Amino acid sequence: MSRKKFFAGIDVGSLTAETVIIDEAGAMCAYNIFPTGANSRKAAELSVAAALESSKLKSEDITYTVATGYGRISVPFANKKITEISCHARGARYFFPATRTIIDIGGQDSKVIRLDEEGKVVDFSMNDKCAAGTGRFLEVMARALEVRLDELGELSVKSAKPVPITSMCTVFAESEVVSLIAQGEAKEDIISGLHEAISQRIAGMVRHIGGDGEMTMTGGVAKNQGVVRAIGGKLGCKLNIPNEPQIVGALGAALLAQGEYEKTINQAGFTGL
Repeated sequence: MSRKKFFAGIDVGSLTAETVIIDEAGAMCAYNIFPTGANSRKAAELSVAAALESSKLKSEDITYTVATGYGRISVPFANKKITEISCHARGARYFFPATRTIIDIGGQDSKVIRLDEEGKVVDFSMNDKCAAGTGRFLEVMARALEVRLDELGELSVKSAKPVPITSMCTVFAESEVVSLIAQGEAKEDIISGLHEAISQRIAGMVRHIGGDGEMTMTGGVAKNQGVVRAIGGKLGCKLNIPNEPQIVGALGAALLAQGEYEKTINQAGFTGL
């Protein structure tokens, strides 16, 4: 009797490392989100260990592993490393099969991915040159406003009059926020203005690649209801949001791990190995 097979996907980002473990039926067994810190490899190892513990599995139970994200090169135990574009496409379609456009805003980059009807990547746009509009950007703004990062979304929806933000550069935007506070502007209006500026930037990226159809948002910033609402308003649609948007890349990596393993088995059978 053959042993049940499990597959792991590891997404090492700038702020967090995520691990997802699935079984051979494609069902999620466990996932973990761990702070990346200064050591990407250590973060990946600890995230995997925590996911294994949650699933009551051991490392030898994992049949095949795919690593993705900017830190994928720091995962030496992965069987294969695949770009996050492909992994997010696969993961988003797992949750929302009709997805045609993916908006992913992570810790230090943002990307928009356009898919065809079969879920294949047709085009994408990525901003990884600066932190504008990313999780790191919002962290800096939250600190300047003296509020918790997870309070931004709730506060912004209370705004009656968003304050326009003229710069998306993190350094200049922080200075602008400090000045607006000094001028007596309400925090919720400043936050709403920041979210509007982010949504304008993302809407431009969507238009640039011709994104349309059903849209799914992934990444940690998708937990911010103010950003989600602002982007949806700019695009004139309701965005799909997974229950845990941070694990979409890792899930896609796990699903691709299963596919890569099945390819090796089929090739071995074809060649008679």
